[in-house]
Parts: sequence; structure tokens; C-alpha cells
Amino acid sequence: MSRDTGPAPKALPKTPPKTSSPKPGAFGEGFVLDCWYFAALGQELKPGKLQRFEILGEPVLLGRTQAGEAYALRDICPHRAAPLSAGKLTRDDAGHEAVQCPYHGWLFRTDGVCSKIPSLVEEQGMDVERIRVRRFPVSESQGLVFVWMASDPRSEAEPDHAPQIFPGVVGGKPKLIDKMVFDVHVDHAVVGLMDPAHGPYVHAQWWWRSAKSQHAKAKLFAPREAGFAMVRHEPSKNSRAYAILGGEPLTEITFRLPGLRWEHITVGKRQVLSLTCLTPLSETKTRITQIVWSDHAIFGLIAPFFAAGARAFLRQDGDMVNLQNEGLKYDPSLLWIDDADRQAKWYQALKREWAASRKEARAFVNPVEETVLKWRS
Repeated sequence: MSRDTGPAPKALPKTPPKTSSPKPGAFGEGFVLDCWYFAALGQELKPGKLQRFEILGEPVLLGRTQAGEAYALRDICPHRAAPLSAGKLTRDDAGHEAVQCPYHGWLFRTDGVCSKIPSLVEEQGMDVERIRVRRFPVSESQGLVFVWMASDPRSEAEPDHAPQIFPGVVGGKPKLIDKMVFDVHVDHAVVGLMDPAHGPYVHAQWWWRSAKSQHAKAKLFAPREAGFAMVRHEPSKNSRAYAILGGEPLTEITFRLPGLRWEHITVGKRQVLSLTCLTPLSETKTRITQIVWSDHAIFGLIAPFFAAGARAFLRQDGDMVNLQNEGLKYDPSLLWIDDADRQAKWYQALKREWAASRKEARAFVNPVEETVLKWRS
């Protein structure tokens, strides 16, 4: 039983619940659609092997035919919802490679068309080819597999642009592959990884930099296709790790929608390409995949130390994301400042413009303008 303790306290304003249809381009909501998302390394797909992924909240079966072609299907059988990835790759009566559902043996060709329902008898004249599972366009280049996520899942239109082609020695055997899932919406993961001011605090280590080594920086930025770049420059003197490359390294750091960030370093004729791919698994989880290629001889000597350092960086970022979530769960307003947060602002503007251009069926207009940004780190 409760007792009267006086006038009821004034109710606090409630945060409106987020709807299932987020505002296009809104920060921390929804996804960039009608574009390519990194799904896997080509070496991870073996002929005949079925693998289950989640991309943008969609279950995706990713596989490779015996002929070597990558394909992707929605990983749900339309009959009784069993995951097709739990089945096997076989052949239908016409000799086409097909995925067999583990529940009732239904066969789906790698283009998503059903080719056989074993339980049917001859007099049941059902046109099984009218049954389909969603097919996701797949592109494989430079040893990377991308899946096209369309805004209209019913559309059979082919993608209107190709995945990004990266500079450097991409496609050979990577010097590093590391993966981690951040418990956060992809927008927060993107702006966290491109943030130029957190390094001395989150990544303070003797071999990299410290809070005491901070100084003012000024870098030229310019628009790039669906993104922007910190134009090629000499690395900062307080970034000690560059010194091990010797010579006079130059670096350019580029970001492109929906979530690709790469740093291309040249030391004379030698190159290093560090690629970070952000793949949203759901509204609250983002997979970070870091891949490094190089033809620099130093990697043969320092590979174990380099790998350990890179993994430490990623986990430090993951720890900070978990800490940040303690505040984000209260859905606070976020304060963005210039110039340190300008890249985060650009990302939000790029996301809004991408959504608007697709909705209005017009060309994308990059909102980023060439400028020099200044900050201290």
C-alpha cells in the first residue's frame, strides 16, 4: 500500500521513441542504402561452403560456387524460415548449382530462384520458379567481397556504380587482418574512428604518442568521390610509428560512404595501405575489419609487433565505445565543434545528401569543400 506524500512531482519530459522508419540521413539512425558494403575477404569464401552473415539487420548467406563465383542470398527459406546457410550446396535436376534447405530440401539456385520442391508429386502442377529468395548483388575485386544493399528489397535493378578501387598493393596477401564488433550504431563508429583529437588520450603509448606530445596541426582536406581526404602530406612528427618506415614517408587518409577509411603511405617506391571497413550488423552493432597490405621490407621484421599494436588500437577504440555507451543510453544531444569535429559534420552531411539524391533520383552533390582544418593533438 502506498501513502500520500504530498503533490506529485512534475513529470520530466520523455524522450520520444525512435520509430521503425528513421528520418533519412539522421545521425545514429538508419543506414546508407543503395551502395556497397564490405562483407568478407575473398580468401574467406571457399567453393561449396555456405556462411551466414548479418548486414544492416538482414541475414545474408554468402557463398562461392564450385566455379569460383561469389553469391549472396537472404538467409531465410520462404517455406518455414529455416536458415539456408545450414543446408548445403548441391545441384538441381537441370545441373545448376543450388542451395538445399536443411528442413525440407527445397532447392534455390544461386540467383535466388527456387528450382525444386521435393515434396511435390507430378499431378501438383506448381510453378516452383515463381518462388524466390532475395538475391543481393555481389562484387569481388582486389581480394575483397562487397554486397549491394538496395533501398528497395523488391528491386531487381543492378547497382549503378562499382565498389571502391583502392590504391597501393591491395589484392596480395595482407600483412594484417583484424576484426572486432563494436556495440554501437555505425554512425558513432565512423565518427569515432575518424576523430583526430582522441589519439593522445585513447591511444597514449610510448611507441605512438602521448598527451604531452600534443601540438597544433593544420591539414588540407579536399572532396573525394562520396567522401573526402586529408590530402597527401608528411606525417606528424609526434606519430613515432611512422619513423620505422625510414625515408621520407607521405600519407593520404580518405573516407568514403558508407563506411570505408583508408590510409595510403608511400616511402619512395614502397607502399603501405591500411583499410578499415565498417559494416553495420544491426542498429546497435558494427563490425570493424582492419586490413593492411605492404611491399615494404620492414614488415617482414616487425609483423608481430605491428599486428599487436594495431590490435591494441582497435581494442582501445572498442573500450571507449563501451564507455561512451554509458552516456549514449540516455539519448543526449551531442555537441560538435570546429575544426576537430568537422569530419564528423561532413560525414553527417554526406549521409543526408546521399539519401536525398537517391530519393530525388538525381546526381549526388558532394557537400565537402576544400579547406584547411586546424586542431591540437
